[in-house]
Amino acid sequence: MNLRGALAILTNELARFFRTAFGSILSPVLTTSLYLVVFGAAIGSRMDPAQFGGSSYGAFIIPGLIMLTLLSESTSNASFGIYMPRFTGAIYELLSAPVGVAETLIGFVGAAAAKSLIIAAIILGTATLFVDYEIAHPFYAVGYIVLVAAAFSLFGFILGIWADGFEKLQIVPMLILMPLTFLGGTFYSIDMLAEPWRTVAQFNPIFYLINGLRWTFTGTSDVPIALAFGLTLAFVGLCVAVVAFIFRTGWRLRD
Repeated sequence: MNLRGALAILTNELARFFRTAFGSILSPVLTTSLYLVVFGAAIGSRMDPAQFGGSSYGAFIIPGLIMLTLLSESTSNASFGIYMPRFTGAIYELLSAPVGVAETLIGFVGAAAAKSLIIAAIILGTATLFVDYEIAHPFYAVGYIVLVAAAFSLFGFILGIWADGFEKLQIVPMLILMPLTFLGGTFYSIDMLAEPWRTVAQFNPIFYLINGLRWTFTGTSDVPIALAFGLTLAFVGLCVAVVAFIFRTGWRLRD
């Protein structure tokens, strides 16, 4: 493995993030703060903690807000990171360089995941200013957050290769991921839904991701935790297989 090549790609992508760090960090932190103020403080004071496994409503929505940020930031960072070399033509220099699939993924996907983890950590710290919460399983929480960030950075990488214009880069995050996240239990428990919506919600894949992270924070979940972790690992495996196919065939890279 060409570690120097992987490190060069990783360093370049992280440098781009830090050049615009103020804007990149301010927007998600401000949005999360508004959610915590409006939902956690204003609405949460009227919620019965018994509906949320004994946790306050503010503490209940923190995992969902972190997941909302992780999905959007990981996907956007990775898709933009690989799309720009394609847009400018620099992708041909990458393809002719002595770097393989592993080095490329470490560089682009690793940088996108690192950016998302930095923002998630800042949001988690910001939440302490508004809500009193505890993390029931901190080791699993860190591991699961890293796993989700890697999974959707891989997904964003695929999206950046598929897109043939800036508009397509926004279609999936804005029109698919964000609605699914809001409908996946970010602000409510599935037990609060009446049928048939309770059954419909269980077909939403983001619902399982949110509940997996919520279990690491509160110790409670609407679904078996093994199912949530298993689906996340399966998604990672699927994305890796798609990326391997792309590099093996040159789809959208050499066109």
